[in-house]
Amino acid sequence: MSSAAPRPSLARELLDLFSSMRFAIALLSVICIASVIGTVVRQREPMGNYVNQFGPFWADLFGRLDLYTVYSAPWFLLILAFLVVSTSLCIARNTPKILADLRSYKEGVREQSLQAHHHKAIASLPSNPQMALAEIGATLTALGWKARVQQREHGTMIAARRGAANKIGYLAAHSAIVLICLGGLFDGDIMVKLMMWAQGKQLYTGSGLASDVRPEHRLSSGNPSFRGNLFVPEGSRAGTAVLTLPGGVVLQDLPFDVELKKFSVDYYPTGMPKSFASDVVIHDGKSVHAATVKVNEPVIYNGIAIYQSSFEDGGSKLQLKALPLAGGQPLKLEGRVGSKLPFGGQTLELDGLRVINVENFSGEANASGADVRKVDLGDTLGKHLGSGAKTSSAKTLRNVGPSFSYKLRDAAGQAREYNNYMQPVELEGRRVFLAGVRESAGDGFRYLRMPADENDSLDGWLRLRQALADPALRDAAAHAYAASATPPNLPQMQPQLQLTAQRALSLFSGAAAKPGDEVRGGLPALSQFVERDVPQTDRQRVSEVLLRILNGSLFELNQLARERAGLKPAALDAASQAFMTQAVLSLSDSIYYPAPMLLQLDGFEQVQASVFQVARAPGQKLVYLGALLLIVGVFAMLYIKERRLWIWIAPEADPAGSQVRMAMSSTRESPDNAVLFAQLKAALLKEPT
Repeated sequence: MSSAAPRPSLARELLDLFSSMRFAIALLSVICIASVIGTVVRQREPMGNYVNQFGPFWADLFGRLDLYTVYSAPWFLLILAFLVVSTSLCIARNTPKILADLRSYKEGVREQSLQAHHHKAIASLPSNPQMALAEIGATLTALGWKARVQQREHGTMIAARRGAANKIGYLAAHSAIVLICLGGLFDGDIMVKLMMWAQGKQLYTGSGLASDVRPEHRLSSGNPSFRGNLFVPEGSRAGTAVLTLPGGVVLQDLPFDVELKKFSVDYYPTGMPKSFASDVVIHDGKSVHAATVKVNEPVIYNGIAIYQSSFEDGGSKLQLKALPLAGGQPLKLEGRVGSKLPFGGQTLELDGLRVINVENFSGEANASGADVRKVDLGDTLGKHLGSGAKTSSAKTLRNVGPSFSYKLRDAAGQAREYNNYMQPVELEGRRVFLAGVRESAGDGFRYLRMPADENDSLDGWLRLRQALADPALRDAAAHAYAASATPPNLPQMQPQLQLTAQRALSLFSGAAAKPGDEVRGGLPALSQFVERDVPQTDRQRVSEVLLRILNGSLFELNQLARERAGLKPAALDAASQAFMTQAVLSLSDSIYYPAPMLLQLDGFEQVQASVFQVARAPGQKLVYLGALLLIVGVFAMLYIKERRLWIWIAPEADPAGSQVRMAMSSTRESPDNAVLFAQLKAALLKEPT
């Protein structure tokens, strides 16, 4: 009685699992799913963006799973490493078998087994066995078959094969996976993290100048693999790149400095950038090398590639006017982008200058500005300013001129971000100045639309806004309105009409608001007054009357403001009416503008800066080689079929004749096998096709 076979050891079972094809395919499937997640979920954005998109709970959960940094997540790199090991074991396990199979023609098969093949034939040739062998051998060689002959006692076996490269394709494709994965590991964050561990470096989470960052946050120039960004303004030079990692950054010292001599950009007629390039000088000790870095045309110097990634402001000089909304003389300010200035008890941080702003104005004719709730550009302007959504309608692109962004930060460190346009923009048939504000980077800008006056400037609206904050002018405007609106036959109505106009202007201007009130003025204050003090049955009528009185009083207020400024009265035409219609809406919103002054761009001296991506990527060549092998391997496995042919030549009773038996097999059965076998029968056995 025979004993049962011993169970393989655990190490042997693990080796069989890791080297199995199903394990490698399972790992590859997981990597593909993770790559889809990394493509759908935008990587390495501020956490606030994810909270707005997914909500606090899911944003925190996805963050713990490293879904915002998929390609550098430990679990992703571990799966990638296991895939390399598994595929390498597959190659090591099957390569000896494949090489042995390539050397073997299987000429030792029995002649009786040829009858078991699907493609088989038998025939008699009018040649003796020696002549038949010579004729068949010559024909096979002409047809591209490699053959081996085995002489036996009762006949001759010819074993031929074609398409051996199919097996080479298996090795090439699997080797390609290993090379591509290794290239990804070598050029990924794992090498940077290993170098940080080896050199005792730490992530830097602060802010400030790169020159102020201490050595424990800097990697040496001998780092074998890195990919980071290098910011260089025009006329300056830099030699320290910033590598962004989950949780912070680390600085990478380069073995050379890059000086930006000139940055040039070409635009389409719409204002969209067409191409941009940087003329640079690379300083490497005593040697100097001039070059031009273009998009998709990097400069490679001492094994480090310098790519043109993007361009930004390099410290443009801004001339600003601070316009007080409640009255007073404007202030002139000057500063450079990136600098900080004291401003009314707060800190003014100049963030950026955009000289060209191309926006899509398609479909604006269908928009309506009649609804005062849309004055903050919530939906209407969202499709005009900064929207990246694709639409089915044709785009109407237009350059709306320069804009600049800044922050006002209070003593507690809280800041609001502002974005103001220098020139008026035509929206819905009206030219308006845009002043945007948002509470955080994850929010969209809400724009205050201020109408341009007859001189295409902001002076008219600002003059009216300052007059609205003046109690004496409000009273004078109420008196002027009451005098003009009182019927000549009812003079006793004038005092009551004047009192109502004063009350409307006081509510609208916010003068009647108390500290801490949520509704401080504007149209919401009038609405609150009607809902609180007027019976429900009379609210519609009173609202219409109150709005007519407000509009008339504001018109008189505008006339008084122009008179005080030494200007002639506004004409009673459609242009003045359109100005006042938009002014009422923007004045209402200006009450809630979170700053007492409006900053307007008065002039600028632009300084460009290039953002280069610098990379030392030793794994890049492995990836290229792997891609080449993958193409060769897939082509070989899909389009090259391995076929084997056996021909048995035996003598017949007639010494001048031979009996020939033939069979063919293939790695994959397909209709063209039958066609090929028929052609072989016609060529070797002299049978008609």
